[in-house]
Amino acid sequence: MTKPAVLFGGPSPEHDISILTGLQAARALTGAGTTPEAIYWTKAGEFFRVDPRLEAAAFTTGVPAKAEPLELVARPGAGFLGEAGRFSKRSPFAIDAVVNACHGGPGEDGTLQAALDLAGVRYSGPSASGAALGMDKLAFGGVVTGAGLPSLPRHALAADGPGPEFTGPYIVKPRFGGSSIGIEITDDVDVARALLASSPHYRDGAVVEPYLPDALDLNISIRSWPRWQLSPIERPIRRDDSGHIYTYAEKYLGGGEGLSSAPRELPARISDAVADAIRAAATRVGHLARVRGVARVDFLYAGDALYVNEINTVPGALSWYLWAAAGVSFPALLADLIAEACSGPSRHWAVEGADGAALRAAGSIAGKLA
Repeated sequence: MTKPAVLFGGPSPEHDISILTGLQAARALTGAGTTPEAIYWTKAGEFFRVDPRLEAAAFTTGVPAKAEPLELVARPGAGFLGEAGRFSKRSPFAIDAVVNACHGGPGEDGTLQAALDLAGVRYSGPSASGAALGMDKLAFGGVVTGAGLPSLPRHALAADGPGPEFTGPYIVKPRFGGSSIGIEITDDVDVARALLASSPHYRDGAVVEPYLPDALDLNISIRSWPRWQLSPIERPIRRDDSGHIYTYAEKYLGGGEGLSSAPRELPARISDAVADAIRAAATRVGHLARVRGVARVDFLYAGDALYVNEINTVPGALSWYLWAAAGVSFPALLADLIAEACSGPSRHWAVEGADGAALRAAGSIAGKLA
């Protein structure tokens, strides 16, 4: 029988939401007859084995009681190691695959994926390269535009660099971050530049793009296993129509269950033509970004124009609510994620060509430096 683990938390602004997603996933697997392990990744970057039956309140002050320390060792065959006994070495933590429920930060930007690759641990969701592309708003926008898909222009903002070629108002986003945290709207490029120094969300850079005040948010989920599939399209509903954007608080803080409890129109009441355009663009984006597991592609619809906004490679609540509307239960969705992760070996690298010929022909290193 396959032994999965659910990994959640992490040193990210979306730490708390990741806990909700992870606990929901662990509870769904348990309810379906699977006994998962639960791995909590703290804000400080430490790993702990915790009870998968815990409630969210157990994490409000940090590491829950009775948690057991784990160590992720990036060495083939090592993976997660449990605590050493008084007279014994650390023992491998026996799992077959990890369900990655870490949103934002190193859990969604390729850092965790690369560490798991080095440790030989199978995992759900994007590869290291796919995660890195999805998290970089400037790079993702360039790939989308280069593929001929409709996207708003994006400009990399620098404190001493030129401003964008388009006029305001502007929406300012962290270049590497989630879809809602740290978002600002301004008419003034200098105000946007000031954010680079005043907000921790912009320490790794920012992008600006035109702000469309009347645009609708439209989202669709895609998954790659057991076959390529698209979910119904949703339109998130803003609780407060005076808001400029669909905020983090509106997504996550209204119903106590994370994104799955946020108000939405599902399926979205849009024309067949717009729905077809979204499905076609999402399919193209999924292949460009090499989607693995479950992802969510977000669109903006303004007037008669549709724009690809961004991709979430580890989406909130793993988008299970969108798949439930397609008749796929959360346990079935998780089972497919685990099956995909277990379908092949963990990541391996090719070493063909490294046969020593260049070393034998190199001669003296000191001579090469002369």
